[in-house]
Amino acid sequence: MIRLLLLSALLAPLAAGAQRPAPAPATRSPAGASAVSPTTERDARLARADRGRVRGKSDALWIVVISDFQCPFCKKWHEETLPQIDRDYVRTGKVQIAYMNFPIASTHPNAPATHEFAMCAAEQEQFWPAADALFRTQRSWGARRDIRVVLDSLARGIPLDQRRYATCMDSREMKGLVDADYARATQIGVGSTPSFLVGGRPLVGAQPYEAFQRAIEAALAEQAKAAPRSGTPGAPHGR
Repeated sequence: MIRLLLLSALLAPLAAGAQRPAPAPATRSPAGASAVSPTTERDARLARADRGRVRGKSDALWIVVISDFQCPFCKKWHEETLPQIDRDYVRTGKVQIAYMNFPIASTHPNAPATHEFAMCAAEQEQFWPAADALFRTQRSWGARRDIRVVLDSLARGIPLDQRRYATCMDSREMKGLVDADYARATQIGVGSTPSFLVGGRPLVGAQPYEAFQRAIEAALAEQAKAAPRSGTPGAPHGR
C-alpha cells in the first residue's frame, strides 16, 4: 500500500495532464482577434510537455525515473540500461516510463536549465531525443557558463520548431513543472539520482539491467495476480 501511495503521489500530475481535455478551438471576434486566452494556451503547452516525458503503452506497468541531466550515474543508466528496458519491456507493451525532473542545483549548477530545455522539447514531443542529446554531451557542458548557448546548439540538432523552443526557454514557462517534480520527489524521500519506482517499488542507483529485470518481472507478476480483483492492471490512476 505504501508503495502504491508513493507512485500515486508522483504520477497524479502526469495522469491529470494526460486526461486534461484539449482547449476548445479558437473563436474569433468580428475584428478577427483570437478569443483563446493566453492562460488556456499556456495550460495546453504545459499539458503537452507533461505528456511528452512519458513513453510506452498507457495501461502498462509504470517505471518512474527520477534523474538529473548533469549526474554522471544518470548518464550511465540512460545509455546502458534504459535501451535494454526499452527493447524488452517498453516496445513490447509491458512497461511505460515517466521521467521526473530532479536537478540537484547545489552540485550541478547547469542542471536546472537543462531540465527546462528538455521540457520545452517535450512540449513538441521531442523529450527523449533531447534527453539523449543532453546525456551524450554531458561532459562538454557540465562546467560551461554559457549553458544557454549550448542548449540552443543542441536544439538545432533536434526536429524542433525553433521559434516555439526559443519562446519557451525565454519565458521560463517550464520552470514550474521542473520545480514541482523536484518538490514531489523530495516529499517522498528522494535524495539522490538516479532513483526509480518500478511498479511502486523503490530502486536506487544506476543498477545494471539485471536488477531492473528482476524488479520488473516481480512487479508484473504482482500486477497479474492483482488484476482479477482490480480490473485495471498497470493503471494506477485509471488511465
